[in-house]
Amino acid sequence: MLDCVKGLSADFISVAYNPGRLVRMDSRTTAYAVQQRTGTDVVFTLATRDMNKIAMGSQLLGAQTLGLENVVVVQGDRLTERETEHGASAVDDFTATGLIASIAAMNNGLDYRGGKLGAPTEFCIGATLDLARGADAEAGLAHRKVEAGADFFISQPIYDAAQRERFLERYQARTGEELLQPVFWGLQVLERDGVLLSDTPTRVLEELENGKPGTDIAIETLRAFMDAGVRGIYLVPPILKGGARDYEAAQRVLASI
Repeated sequence: MLDCVKGLSADFISVAYNPGRLVRMDSRTTAYAVQQRTGTDVVFTLATRDMNKIAMGSQLLGAQTLGLENVVVVQGDRLTERETEHGASAVDDFTATGLIASIAAMNNGLDYRGGKLGAPTEFCIGATLDLARGADAEAGLAHRKVEAGADFFISQPIYDAAQRERFLERYQARTGEELLQPVFWGLQVLERDGVLLSDTPTRVLEELENGKPGTDIAIETLRAFMDAGVRGIYLVPPILKGGARDYEAAQRVLASI
């Protein structure tokens, strides 16, 4: 099932990459820069919040021309009060599921209007999971994304492999079938007073508060995941206040494998 994601079928996907001096660039351009500099396969994101249907189509066709084949569809964070005060507004012509379906249609040679493209695209389509919304609700949404054309998933960070098992069990109970699409389970390297991407257990927050390094917590969590049979990890480096990332900390976690 993961054949379409070239280079991402190894046991562990590496680090969510966002180099500081490229931080204001769009994901597609950043992904291309990383690909050119490192020679590795990359994944870029598209947020339904950011562009209308016409711009989405242009971005995707441009990505295809650049040789970018792996895309993850997200809704995008809500705009901040400061952003809206300066005139920014969310677009959301698509829902996330709707954009997945539109990209799948492009792979079949059709644009968002149903018109024929010059040639079909060849995207491997990723979707997101957020188990904080509840296993039952997320199982239903994940199934709709699969039906729309999702080829793989990445999850928001989790801290207990049992969360994964509960979700997969609920998915099968609700749909009558196993989730066959690969999932890269989120693992965030935490930093005291850093930015948290998902609900974090009290015990983990207490460990951080008492001085335990976030890298140690991540390594312990990673080993627990591996013992539970988890083979795909989406590793998020520490996010510091202001948005900077600590990639050296992420490298230390990777080096522990």
